[in-house]
Amino acid sequence: MENFTDPSMDDDLKFSLMDYSLFGLMLASSAMIGVYFGFFSKKQNTADEYLLGGKDMNVVPIALSLIACNISGITILAVPADVYLYGYQYWLCPISIQICIILLYFVTFPVFYNLKLTSTYEYLKMRFDSKIRTFTSFLYALNVFLYLPIVIYVPALALSQGTGFNIHYITPVVCGVCIFYTTIGGLKAVVWTDALQTVLMIGSTVVVTYLGTVSSGGFNEIMRISDDGGRLDMNFDLDPTLRDTFWTILIGSMFAWAQIISISQGTIQKCLALPSLQSVKKALIILAIGMMVVNLCSIYTGLMMYAKYKDCDPLKSKKITVHDQMLPYYILHVAGKIPGLPGLFIAGVFSAALSSLSASMNSLSCTIYEDFISQHMPKDYPQDRVSYILKWIVFSIGFICTVLVFVVEQLGSIQPLVVSMQGVTAGPMLGLFLMGMMVPMANSKGALYGGVGSILAMAYVIFGSQYHKMNGNVVYETKPVSVEGCLHTFNSTTFAEHEPTEVSFIYRLSFYYYVVLGTFMVFLIGIPVSWFTRDDEPPVHKDLICGVMQWAIPKDKKRPPTYYSVEKAIEMVEKN
Repeated sequence: MENFTDPSMDDDLKFSLMDYSLFGLMLASSAMIGVYFGFFSKKQNTADEYLLGGKDMNVVPIALSLIACNISGITILAVPADVYLYGYQYWLCPISIQICIILLYFVTFPVFYNLKLTSTYEYLKMRFDSKIRTFTSFLYALNVFLYLPIVIYVPALALSQGTGFNIHYITPVVCGVCIFYTTIGGLKAVVWTDALQTVLMIGSTVVVTYLGTVSSGGFNEIMRISDDGGRLDMNFDLDPTLRDTFWTILIGSMFAWAQIISISQGTIQKCLALPSLQSVKKALIILAIGMMVVNLCSIYTGLMMYAKYKDCDPLKSKKITVHDQMLPYYILHVAGKIPGLPGLFIAGVFSAALSSLSASMNSLSCTIYEDFISQHMPKDYPQDRVSYILKWIVFSIGFICTVLVFVVEQLGSIQPLVVSMQGVTAGPMLGLFLMGMMVPMANSKGALYGGVGSILAMAYVIFGSQYHKMNGNVVYETKPVSVEGCLHTFNSTTFAEHEPTEVSFIYRLSFYYYVVLGTFMVFLIGIPVSWFTRDDEPPVHKDLICGVMQWAIPKDKKRPPTYYSVEKAIEMVEKN
């Protein structure tokens, strides 16, 4: 096949010296923040100072950090490409996010806050037993190792598009900077680098949105072209096997974001670093606004790209090799003549990814230490040595995730891959926390059987579905694209059509429903098991149930609870 060149799409769309300088400045600034908090600020010689910043952090940097760790480069890069191919129905996702933030503030966070926990998985030990805590902590670690390599791969792909450098060289260097400042600086370095990177990320996104609108003839023209191309169609079909419908995205993204926002260690840990509930409320309001702005800009960017390339698709015209490279190509195409702007935007994409990486490394180190290591250490173990252990854990997590990036690049399109991989563990984890907080009759046996049953079922569904997708038996139909407007003709090679094999309904289920299915599996198994073993365990203490469900705690239980608040437990230990 001949590869012709369209003069309107210059092959030399690469970084300028100014672009490299701005990108390097972002990395250097992040590293210096880590150096400051690691060596010159107040020493973080205890686990509490290293993991929670001494619980005296300010609202604004925490709020910006929450935005950064919940956005990632996937939202900025993969969502526009997804909208370009499948339409704008992803706009329902920001609505789901707002619902999840409300769920966090009124349902889940008050439980963690009142218990004064460091690791969210401590709650599961109090609510059920140590086996459930260990099991769910393992699920969280698995979730991070499935998710973070994809988060790293996304911006590396963008930087490769802009510079021409091989992704295998980019990944270790940039991730090395992130591992460095996260390891030496602790939560304070993570929060302040996140704050810097969030400002950069939002600022570059807004600027590119403005330039793209002007380039395509204005907002009204973009919406007209998108409507003509079917990108604004809304599908209300109830069929759960369809990839993008009103119901799959609204319901599916609600459950997916509930796991990310409402019960995740990263979000709860940052909220616990604030001094009061009022501070948490302010931070969550900023989070809601920031998430809405970034998500809507990403969705709109997908429509801008369609308006620009409706007659000359970059993938079909061989300008890019995968659709996930489309946004960096678009940025270079639209803003390439403005010195430094492409570098600023790619730095913004990388900032989002590094924020997610640093936050996850910090929160996972907390989980690994609190749930797997601390319980086996002597009570008088020096706190300064604990901080060194935490730093080695952070370094190890970052190194493993960097290596796994080279596996991710072989696995296909980013957006469905992310949702699918998270579905293996996210549903079971969300189900265990929600069942623990909202179903007073649930007990440890129900939680164990529900959690194990859910993860086995989801692994069977998701890996089976991925197998059929790789073999071409499950294919999602995209919106039409064209190369008719390219200045040159592109010859296409004809391949023998693959005859799809009949695939079971469960493998054709939309990947947006994976977390929903995993969550309900916990309830469907856990509640009946809890009912049949209800006399085997003592009643639950009201502090372990969210406020809106405390009315459901049985009133006729005579046995005293085995759980005590943290203050009561400390008082009992001191007396003894």
